Amino acid sequence: MWDPGKEAAGAGPGFPTPVPTTTPNPFSAPADGSAPEVTGHLQETYYNLCMEKSQKINTFILHILQEVDEELEKGSEGITLNIAGNSRLMPEERVTGKDFWILFRILKKSPYISGLDVRYNLISDVGAYYAARLLQKQHKLVYLNLMFNDIGPEGGELIAKALHKNTTLKYLRMTGNKIENKGGMFFAAMLQINSSLEKLDLGDCDLGMQSVIAFATVLTQNQTIKGINLNRPILYGEQEESTVHLGHMLKENHCLVELHVCKHNIKNCGIKQLCDALYLNRSLRYLDVSCNKITCDGTVFLADVLKSNTTLEVLDLSFNRIENAGAKHLSETLASHNRSLRALSVVSNNIQGEGLVALSQSMKTNPTLSNVYIWGNKFDEATCVR
Repeated sequence: MWDPGKEAAGAGPGFPTPVPTTTPNPFSAPADGSAPEVTGHLQETYYNLCMEKSQKINTFILHILQEVDEELEKGSEGITLNIAGNSRLMPEERVTGKDFWILFRILKKSPYISGLDVRYNLISDVGAYYAARLLQKQHKLVYLNLMFNDIGPEGGELIAKALHKNTTLKYLRMTGNKIENKGGMFFAAMLQINSSLEKLDLGDCDLGMQSVIAFATVLTQNQTIKGINLNRPILYGEQEESTVHLGHMLKENHCLVELHVCKHNIKNCGIKQLCDALYLNRSLRYLDVSCNKITCDGTVFLADVLKSNTTLEVLDLSFNRIENAGAKHLSETLASHNRSLRALSVVSNNIQGEGLVALSQSMKTNPTLSNVYIWGNKFDEATCVR
């Protein structure tokens, strides 16, 4: 089980990533126009496939495969292949669907690769097709990061259906791919069948209310998923219907550790629905309700449930509007009742000195609370002294 504190900072699930030990050099062909030097097994396979299929060689991929070959020579296993498009080493040309086709041909037979990170590239639905085939063919892959790759509903459907029979993948990141409500429904259906996936990230995927409700419904039965990110769906109306279903799910689910519902338009009635569920829930350790519309009245419900809930360890209230009164409600509970919460974020909540001082006071008597994030509020001299 992963550490929610590390996940809060954006850390991955802990799979080893090859790190270059020397300054990379062969990002382009030598000055004399000859082909780049190819030395290892994966490098050689990639080079030969590109020649055979008349595919342009991506020198960044070639360099990364060289690193992996060096790791394999040392006897390493369980390697994560990191071809992230936002790497400072990445040349201007990012990985495309055609590049991913070649990678699929290499990786489907490699028993040493347990993770693949191709975030911030341009693999699109073409690459999603080969990602789906990889999930069907490669039985060592436990981590796949496809975030921000221009994958649409059709690509999402292919990947979701590939996970019906996959029994090895533990962590999938699809953040920022606009799979929309259609793609979301296929992933929800997948969770009725798949019994190995532990963490699913579908934040900023333009999910609709229908798919959010579907996930909440499926998770009342699924006992494998430990973490799910449903940030920023496209919701219409002001009824906060999603929180009703998510609240019911939290009452029934006894496995979920981490829930992200940022930008769900949650107001005080919605946070009450979630808090009512937390009286019964004994598994959730990390709740992210940042970027919503929770005010000081909503913190009354949070403060009350924190008096009896003994499992919640991380609470992210960033970018709401709890103000001084809300900060005081929380600080009173943290000072005298709760001893399980380890991290609290109240970033940008229009809290002034009085409320910030109250939070600092609670840390004096609470031995467990170790991280309080308060930037973006209104500091005065008393706050700075505290």
